[in-house]
Amino acid sequence: MPGLSQIILGEFNCTLDERYRLSIPTGLSDLLSPRCILAKERAGCLSLWGAEAWETKLNSRIKLIEQKILADTFGEERIARVQLLGRLLSTRHKEVELRGRGRLLIPEGFRTFLGVDRDPPDNEVIVVGAAVCVEIWKPAAWLKYLEGRMPKFRRLFHQLSK
Repeated sequence: MPGLSQIILGEFNCTLDERYRLSIPTGLSDLLSPRCILAKERAGCLSLWGAEAWETKLNSRIKLIEQKILADTFGEERIARVQLLGRLLSTRHKEVELRGRGRLLIPEGFRTFLGVDRDPPDNEVIVVGAAVCVEIWKPAAWLKYLEGRMPKFRRLFHQLSK
């Protein structure tokens, strides 16, 4: 994860090119390593993490679940939930590489999840710095998200700055 001096911030209107590539703005791409993880986070949004930060976050959580399975602390009713988790983990993230000029190829299943295409206006996205990662939003989903979150901004900022 980035250090405190490397909080990732910013909002940029961007477009996918005809090859489904997205140029991550320089200010954001400089804070990521070339090897990244693209993750399906929420409807209308993909997250781009530095590979090391993602692997640390994911592996600690998977290890905890594996320990519970080995200790047989999951009952039969929870095994179905573990299977669901496995299915979602299998399709949720993919290793990608930032190429020259911070260019990222958005893989097919991730384009479908995000709801983008290479032709206007479906090639428009908003790239946002989300403190610890970069997010790629479908514009309508970003606006809806902001409308729901912005009224709580002052309280959140106050809580986190105590």
